[in-house]
Amino acid sequence: MTIFWPGLVAVFGLYVAVFLVGVWAGNQSEEPSSAEELLLAGRSLPLWVGLLTMTATWVGGGYINGTAEYTFSLGILWGGQIGFGYAISLVVGGLFYAKRMRSAGYATLVDPLEDRYGRHIAALLMIPAVIAEVFWSAAILFALGTTFGTVIGVDTNTAVLLSSTVAVAYTVFGGLRAVAYTDVVQLFLIVLGLGLAIPWALGEAGGVSNLHLKGLTPQSTGEALSWLDYTALLVMGGIPWNVYFQRVLSARTPADAQRLSIAAGVMCFLMAIPPMLLGLAGTSIDWVALSSAAGLEPARLANDLAATPALVLPYTLRYAVPVWVGVVGLGAVSAAVMSSVDSSILSAASLAAWNGYRRLFRPDLDGPELTRVVRILVAALGGSATVIALNVGSVAALWLLCGDIVYSVLFPQLTLALFDRSSNRAGALAGLLVSVVLRLSGGEPTLGIPAFLPWPSMGAYPFPFRTIAMLGGLVTAIVVARATAGVDPPRPLRNGPPE
Repeated sequence: MTIFWPGLVAVFGLYVAVFLVGVWAGNQSEEPSSAEELLLAGRSLPLWVGLLTMTATWVGGGYINGTAEYTFSLGILWGGQIGFGYAISLVVGGLFYAKRMRSAGYATLVDPLEDRYGRHIAALLMIPAVIAEVFWSAAILFALGTTFGTVIGVDTNTAVLLSSTVAVAYTVFGGLRAVAYTDVVQLFLIVLGLGLAIPWALGEAGGVSNLHLKGLTPQSTGEALSWLDYTALLVMGGIPWNVYFQRVLSARTPADAQRLSIAAGVMCFLMAIPPMLLGLAGTSIDWVALSSAAGLEPARLANDLAATPALVLPYTLRYAVPVWVGVVGLGAVSAAVMSSVDSSILSAASLAAWNGYRRLFRPDLDGPELTRVVRILVAALGGSATVIALNVGSVAALWLLCGDIVYSVLFPQLTLALFDRSSNRAGALAGLLVSVVLRLSGGEPTLGIPAFLPWPSMGAYPFPFRTIAMLGGLVTAIVVARATAGVDPPRPLRNGPPE
């Protein structure tokens, strides 16, 4: 592939614009070196900014490219699952978790775990939270790499390396305030870029009436159970994210925290429609003819998509729409995905610095030093996400794996810490162990981990061991906590409501 210069220029211009917005927003703080400003934007984000940054945080590269990929390869039922699941997750989070966390004045997802279980166990539980954020960042980087690689005509690995370097460099400069305002720009760019591309892509596919509306309903009991398992993963696994609670906890009031989460759920659902339409269009587009029209080898695009369905969105924007539309669409998606990386990397670095380094080694850590630690961790975790992105070929697989980790391991722990006054350290450790063992027992192809327990076969679909792992950890923690209450008395939430 040769370099597509119009797309490269558009991407460069949009990156510069996003970077300048981040620099401007970061300079609006009166106390830029304070920990509360760095992590939570001084708890002063306007409601409209909180709403848009919450929506944009979920509607990033993994969400957009993953939705298009699954719609193209598996159909509407699976393609719409990401948007539907995360939308419901934001609503549930707003109804039950957001107001409670903001009322307590916590700074991170792990703070209530520290109240209940102590700083050492909280630091242990912080590890899967950080890992999930790193995997999420890798999904975003892979999505950005495939899109950017299509724009400039280089291979995906080179594009991932270039994009991660730019993303990490930008993230080092900004706290949450900068991230939030760049997210506003991100959301606008997604709507503009995909909105312009949809009519042209549908036209290339032969119109709405020519779309292949496959995969509307489950074709077997196994598929239905698997779909429900993944949906539960997305709904409940979408809550215990620090990147989510950073926005909830940055709201000015508990009521605002609840409102922005519920409203963002509605917007998240609506934002799934554009990538689904583009994924559907991809099933009806004549890719063989487009290969010839683009001067490529016969069936080159069709063969690429058969091998890597994740390319459907960048290929649609590159080859199935007019050049000027493709320039806007590809440039907008690239810039939008880039601004999502800072959210997840900053979130992971914040957890590791606040609940790890600060709590375990430097309780007196001040704002300037905390800022330096977060910046170092941004670079380190960004590098880790890049390595993962270079070795995984599916955006959707990584995207789901992120929710998988927090669903099986963190959701039961956070829920019990907030709502079960009898939960204790022994229960938390026992539940964590059971969740991890049961989850790994089903294997994880994305990471090359084989299954080691004989779960019942459901044909082409896995047994819902993810939900079993979550419920197993939840029940174990409840039972063990009550059995050990005499030797390990429950701890109250220091900042929580009366119990």
